[in-house]
Amino acid sequence: MRISIFGLGYVGAVTAGCLSSRGHYVVGVDVHEQKVGDFNNGIAPIVEPGLDELLKSAKEKELLRATTDYADAVKDTELSIICVGTPSAPSGALDLQYVRTVAGQIADAIKAKNSHHHVVLRSTMLPGSTRSIVDEKLKDAVDSGLADIFYYPEFLRESTAVKDFEVPSLAVVGSVDGSRPPENLMNDLFGTYGEQGTPACVVNWNTAEMIKYACNAFHAAKITFANEIGRVGKQLDIDSKVVMHMLCEDKRLNISPYYMRPGNPFGGSCLPKDVRALTDKARTTGVHIPLLENLLSSNERHLQSLLSLIEATGKREAVILGLSFKSNTDDLRESPMVDVAQYLLGHGYDVRIYDPALNLAALVGANKRVIDVRMPHLAKLLQGDIATALGKDGVVIAAQKSSIDDLKPHVTENHHFIDVNGWTELQELPSNYEGFCW
Repeated sequence: MRISIFGLGYVGAVTAGCLSSRGHYVVGVDVHEQKVGDFNNGIAPIVEPGLDELLKSAKEKELLRATTDYADAVKDTELSIICVGTPSAPSGALDLQYVRTVAGQIADAIKAKNSHHHVVLRSTMLPGSTRSIVDEKLKDAVDSGLADIFYYPEFLRESTAVKDFEVPSLAVVGSVDGSRPPENLMNDLFGTYGEQGTPACVVNWNTAEMIKYACNAFHAAKITFANEIGRVGKQLDIDSKVVMHMLCEDKRLNISPYYMRPGNPFGGSCLPKDVRALTDKARTTGVHIPLLENLLSSNERHLQSLLSLIEATGKREAVILGLSFKSNTDDLRESPMVDVAQYLLGHGYDVRIYDPALNLAALVGANKRVIDVRMPHLAKLLQGDIATALGKDGVVIAAQKSSIDDLKPHVTENHHFIDVNGWTELQELPSNYEGFCW
């Protein structure tokens, strides 16, 4: 393919070098004449292992040139990749002025060229940015059929960017509606990721933009988490490098997708108690750990978000499917659904609860104390069959999965389901459906 790359900074330079190494003809575009001059001499404008060799080889094979003339670059290529910077404004907001400028230039060049052109945005942008830029700058080109637009986030680490480009840990491409791009783009540009060569994930623009931010926020959270554990460990004469090494040995729970599922606030007998204990220990040793200290308040904020969603339905009957803190258990200790039930009762809702794993007569110890102290009236709320629990109307808080076939005969159009934990089959029911975090 013939590809123009706008912005010869870190992402643009690596993208140019790696694509040219695959045999693509690359035209680099930048407003800085020194960068353009370096590129035309096969010299990398940044320090990145392996990049100098790639650019030098591309220059020798006549697969690389650079220019300050955006119209010339678009005219000479069939696809443009936008890799310009998106710095922070003084307020902390994202500054998209460079992306907007380049998008407008490309739009003008496509109009003058008057032939179809692919546009790929790779600059890191918040969800909604691609849509905004298309509407602002590229709408005429798209509406006239002269352009299609994709968002292709980068996952490159400085010092290993060439390797990360060649074998990415993740490849995501966003199209306007999540439909698959043309096969030549999928094969020649977006490609695969991982050692197994998994095809790039195809989603819509907003989702692709959000994935990039989710990844970066997660990386920041992991570093902060390790550093906070390290500070506490230091005060307790513990080598936290060993702790983190052992934590990462658990591939089933710790380094896995197991807990990475938006939905129910956390609860149960372990997580809230142990977070409190750890943060209290840090305080007594004089260590400030803001991330860990705010886990419980963030969890509470998540619960409040669920309560607001319930209230917004306008229903005064509420059905809770699953009271314990997770499926296939009768553990009610610090279960978020106990908090939901208490809140709704206190605000005048008619509450019904269905949890086939819950046997009140069998509850003992701390589990029984939860009921005795917080919900002594639970026996009156707990329904023995799903039909009675559902009734004919109400908001149904689906906190746990059960048999969709058992639900179907009793669901009416007057029910409003709030799916707390990703039970997607609920969308098949003849009722209103709403996901908690989706």
